[in-house]
Amino acid sequence: MNDKGKELGLENTNFVTPHGLDNDEHYTTAYELAMLTDYALENSKFANIVATKNCNITINGQSRNINNTNELLGSLYGVDGVKTGFTGNAMRCLVTSCKRDGNQIITVVLGADTKKQRTSDSIKLIEYAFSNYERINIEEIVKKEFENWKQINESRIYINKAENKKIELELSEMQSKIIPIKKGEEKDINIEINCIYQHEAPLIKGKKIGNLIVKKKENIIETIDIVLKEEVKKKNIISYMLQFFENLPTCLDF
Repeated sequence: MNDKGKELGLENTNFVTPHGLDNDEHYTTAYELAMLTDYALENSKFANIVATKNCNITINGQSRNINNTNELLGSLYGVDGVKTGFTGNAMRCLVTSCKRDGNQIITVVLGADTKKQRTSDSIKLIEYAFSNYERINIEEIVKKEFENWKQINESRIYINKAENKKIELELSEMQSKIIPIKKGEEKDINIEINCIYQHEAPLIKGKKIGNLIVKKKENIIETIDIVLKEEVKKKNIISYMLQFFENLPTCLDF
């Protein structure tokens, strides 16, 4: 579990007890529980289990109906998991997944005194998130800004000794193409583009020559590399000779 936690980037989580009971060296945070839940829900079997309200099982030939202890499952629109919990130190806890209109959020409530309190706090978080946030296609905004920038700047990039003066640029893959943002704050998204305008051939395909920074006010959301779409070859002797003859003045005497 600790190896997996490191793989997922959980920096403030440590597991020592497989049953999850209290131990000073067994800890996590609300945010990292949400990260872990997000990863776990990618497993379809896990997602199906935590979304199941009740189930009939057979124990020693006897049929028995068991119910999910998640009080929000089946009672609040969109809830499809995930996990209740209680220990003496952690108190009443609830991790909830909720989907509405194609949007999914994960909320985490820890340290509640009662089930009623953890339920109430979870509902408040869920309703606040869906009422105040929306998803925007940041990829579309980035591509539009980049194309506008290329029209002005692509021809300004000079590559010394290049066989072909014309180059094409593209962006590396974006990590976050759709992002959540508070309603009305799309205007705070800014695109900053930086580029080195002089280079020396040869340059390999995919060579980074700049970057595009996506910001929300002064907070960086993502940095994307600007790279060469194709290899830029260096001129050879033949290229120089062809260029020389192309530049000779044409003069015919009769």
